[in-house]
Amino acid sequence: MISGIIISKNSEGLIKRAINNLNFCDEIIVVDGNSIDNTVKIAKESGAKVLIFKEENFAQQRNLGIKNAKGEWVFYMDTDEEVSDKLRQSIMDVSNYNNSLSAYFIERENYYLGRHKWPKTEKLQRLFRKKDFIEWVGKLHETPKYKGETGLLDGYLLHFTHQDLTKMVNKTIIWSDIEAKLRFDAHHPKMTWWRFFRVMLTGFSKSYFSEKGFLAGTTGVVESMYQGFSMFITYAKLWELQNEK
Repeated sequence: MISGIIISKNSEGLIKRAINNLNFCDEIIVVDGNSIDNTVKIAKESGAKVLIFKEENFAQQRNLGIKNAKGEWVFYMDTDEEVSDKLRQSIMDVSNYNNSLSAYFIERENYYLGRHKWPKTEKLQRLFRKKDFIEWVGKLHETPKYKGETGLLDGYLLHFTHQDLTKMVNKTIIWSDIEAKLRFDAHHPKMTWWRFFRVMLTGFSKSYFSEKGFLAGTTGVVESMYQGFSMFITYAKLWELQNEK
């Protein structure tokens, strides 16, 4: 038995498609982050079991999902992701084998601004044997803890992130508060003028060079400059917190 878990918040335009995409799972659980739109209503109408989580903590949100899952295997997906046909078959095959592995990495292809494929993929841990799973840790950039060995599944998880510039900026405004507070609580060095240029350059360089954004043409330039802007907002809010103190 496979349990599919979807993490959502204010995703009324995406949640139905995400649930339908997991139709190969024996149960689908939506852990909603206290949405104020019709996400919960649509999720229930689409046949998913809905759990409400009111705190801004992705790790605890994911932990709530697996705690309520009934399947031997648990697969996680976000509302802006989609399982490819080959990955779907790989997940179904894993549940049919009596293997000794406890978790699987999945390769994810990222698409920016709706349709532009990013040159570099990434590997994420999204499929777990429930009995070997311990917990997710990390308030924002969560990491799984489990017992046992891992493998890699065939096929791709498709990620349609940053669908338009307005959503990109709104997301940055929301999550930069959490990012800044985490840095403040960790006693980050006092922000000075030159640190802003350094963090913005780091954000741009990582996206454009390390993640090969230069191969994506104009989309790569826009996305990489946005990453620099996102870093500026986060650290400007950190500066604000430090000055309030």
